[in-house]
Amino acid sequence: MSIKLARRLALTGYFGLIIWVALWHGLISPHPDLSVSFMLVMWLPWLFIPMKGMLKGNPYTHAWAVYLLMPYFLHAATLLWVDEGERWLALVELVLASTMFIGNTYYAKFRGRELGLSIRKKKKEA
Repeated sequence: MSIKLARRLALTGYFGLIIWVALWHGLISPHPDLSVSFMLVMWLPWLFIPMKGMLKGNPYTHAWAVYLLMPYFLHAATLLWVDEGERWLALVELVLASTMFIGNTYYAKFRGRELGLSIRKKKKEA
């Protein structure tokens, strides 16, 4: 995988997830008991936290942004298991989150190497 492909995957998954979450909870299948605005406030703001670093191509931001994906993975996996009516919606969410995860992981690795960044190995004590 090339650094360009990794970045493209990362940004596609990232912006796709933002758009998908807004469409899903705002238009396609709003929650029957909770307001649309509440659902959007609950699901969207976390995705905007890494935007500046993602757009700049900061490998550190790409690396830690994968941790923000956990609620989306869990949400999608849970709905795939329990809700036949929204299974296809959850599958799209899972694919986008996975795309972002893979893209971010490889982009952080490749770009970090390119910039000479690394995690230092602990020296063995004698």
